[in-house]
Amino acid sequence: MAAVTSPFAAAQPAAAPAQPAGSPRLSLQCEAIAADTTAIRSLDWDRSRFDIEFGLRNGTTYNAFLVRGAQTALVDTSHLKFADTWLPLLEEQIDPAAIDYLIVSHTEPDHSGLIGHLIDRNPDILIVGSKVAIQFLQDQVHRPFKSRAVKSGDELDLGTNPESGCAHRFSFLSAPNLHWPDTIFSFDHGTGTLYTCDAFGLHYCSDELFDSDPGAIAPDFRFYYDCLMGPNARSVLQALKRMDALPQIHTVAVGHGPLLRHHLSLWLNDYRDWSSDRSAGETYAAVCYVSQYGFCDRLSQAIARGIGKAGAQVQLVDLRATDAQELSALVGEASAVVVPTWPASPDAELQASIGTLLAAIKPKQWVACYDAFGGNDEPIDTVASKLRSLGQKAAFEPLRIRQVPHADDYQRCEEAGTDLGQLLTKARTIAAMKALDGDLDKALGRLSGGLYVVTAQQTTEDGGSLSSAMVASWVSQASFEPPGLTVAVAKDRAIESLLQVGDRFVLNILREDNHQLLLRHFLKRFPPGADRFAGVATVEGAAAGGPVLGDALAFLGCRVAQRMEGPDHWIIYAEVEVGNVADTEAATAVHHRKVGNHY
Repeated sequence: MAAVTSPFAAAQPAAAPAQPAGSPRLSLQCEAIAADTTAIRSLDWDRSRFDIEFGLRNGTTYNAFLVRGAQTALVDTSHLKFADTWLPLLEEQIDPAAIDYLIVSHTEPDHSGLIGHLIDRNPDILIVGSKVAIQFLQDQVHRPFKSRAVKSGDELDLGTNPESGCAHRFSFLSAPNLHWPDTIFSFDHGTGTLYTCDAFGLHYCSDELFDSDPGAIAPDFRFYYDCLMGPNARSVLQALKRMDALPQIHTVAVGHGPLLRHHLSLWLNDYRDWSSDRSAGETYAAVCYVSQYGFCDRLSQAIARGIGKAGAQVQLVDLRATDAQELSALVGEASAVVVPTWPASPDAELQASIGTLLAAIKPKQWVACYDAFGGNDEPIDTVASKLRSLGQKAAFEPLRIRQVPHADDYQRCEEAGTDLGQLLTKARTIAAMKALDGDLDKALGRLSGGLYVVTAQQTTEDGGSLSSAMVASWVSQASFEPPGLTVAVAKDRAIESLLQVGDRFVLNILREDNHQLLLRHFLKRFPPGADRFAGVATVEGAAAGGPVLGDALAFLGCRVAQRMEGPDHWIIYAEVEVGNVADTEAATAVHHRKVGNHY
């Protein structure tokens, strides 16, 4: 972007509320949650990015649980960053050598980071998990351990605690792809507690142990679902069916955030409704990945999130863990297939899965590929050539990852996914445009508004930056004190990811006598990852949150305070922190529409 001399007086936003003085960056919480059951929660107050590089506004927690019957089981561990504090706290509760079982819900490092330390303290501990989890752990901990692989229907009986008289019998439920292929739930019949690890969780750090304030955590609960669980909506519904067969669930003990107890039906019904909506119909994209290879997991999730933003269905498919029959069905029935680069010398099992994948691709499907960046990939041009030889249509250009992926790489993957999702929903979009009554359509079109460009820019943990922009006309002042406004943002807009609660953005108000060039620039379709501000004059240092356009009539620097979900738009309510006008005599550009059911 080209910087210009500012026509605006310097203005800086008020500082965001600071964390209370003395608050710990990392802390621990140890509390009883049921008979003979203790939660050991690792509170990571300041973590700001997670998984597919989506932002966290409230930090996160990593939850583990100690259950004592006649024998003792530990459900999950914690992140490696808590090694110096979590292990001593565990030792205050019990001698690690006295723990009989470690139930591994899934092996992502934020839950399994201290398993090796636990094995060192107790070489005889029996690790219980899914078959895939045991395989993953063998590559993770680099030391021998005792294990037992379990699946749906299997049980682990800890016996009766002699002091409480409570019998603790665990039943296991396979829950693959929530959100890794190794996930398994465990249900303690003695307390009615279901341990689900990532499923039903949320990234929300507070001292509140349970979901006592649903309004406070609901936005983070939904955002977490959209990012991690929504791309596997079919798998969510399968897990819910298995849960329906259980006796009454009293508590869902999640791996992140507060435990779900006081409003349990609300959260479960949300998952059911959202997943049913995402799974309706037959058109979906299959985004394939190779679990625990390079950055394949995270990159595939970013692509899947983009597809979901466009209102299209998506299914993540693990080439390593999905059996041949299911793999063939998921790929063959999809409307689009996205394929990663795979190891140049895959093992026999993975090689067979790749063969099944390529054989299952059908004519008329959209196809695309992305770099896994695993260090020894089959070249992406070779993979792209294989796909072209099958005669399918390219959904997007190969996504080349030339370095350890940064936030802008994940953004590019998400935007490519959104483009694919729009291809899949094109027919539905056209039908919707024709669906309204003619008179109603014309009447809606008489609602006029100003013309604006919303810009957003964020600095990432790796020192890079994310930026985006969009033309907006659905903007309105919404409050006097504090001054606030609302902006309606379509769910498939790339900028939507940068407009979470707590994020800042700039509303650039276009001028009536000089807006056409900016309008044409920001209305054009940008390739995934393209710089929206290339060749556009901007003002440096005028506001935090995003570029101020040099040719704008005025600007408002805003901070997102609330988000309300509509059918196809997010309604963003933001408090206005700063603002200025370049020309007090000029008028705002106005947008008059002809129709009211599409842009």
